[in-house]
Amino acid sequence: MRQVYTVLAYLIAIEVAVQASMVVWFDAGLGKWVGEGGVIDKTLVESGQAPFPEFMGVVIHGMNGMFVIPPLALLLLITSFWAKVPGAVKAAGLVLVLVVLQVTFGLFGHDIPLVGAVHGINALLLFGSAIYAARRGAAVNGPVAVQPAAQG
Repeated sequence: MRQVYTVLAYLIAIEVAVQASMVVWFDAGLGKWVGEGGVIDKTLVESGQAPFPEFMGVVIHGMNGMFVIPPLALLLLITSFWAKVPGAVKAAGLVLVLVVLQVTFGLFGHDIPLVGAVHGINALLLFGSAIYAARRGAAVNGPVAVQPAAQG
């Protein structure tokens, strides 16, 4: 169960990195599209169409953040009870709380742009917390000891 805990924690950290790369991919594509004469307004947003390929970045960001990371965080907390890693429940609990905050900030950031800045800072805290949890699990797992052959 320690390995499951460790893998889940690393997966969450990887997912946070994917989140960052997807939103920046979208942002770069948006900048290019607008620079080439594209216009973004309410009708484009409500059309449900992807006006440029990098638009998929924001779609992936939303789906990943709402449907992939929260279940991983919940599974991390559940496995932490049986992982036999010192501080695992606290670390997993922190990760889950940060994920809940991240989703909340992401949803409210559409109406209150300053919350978007907090969303970015919280992502860094979440990434660090997931790495911390994973490293704790990996430290307990430790390297496999090789037993010397019996002399005889």
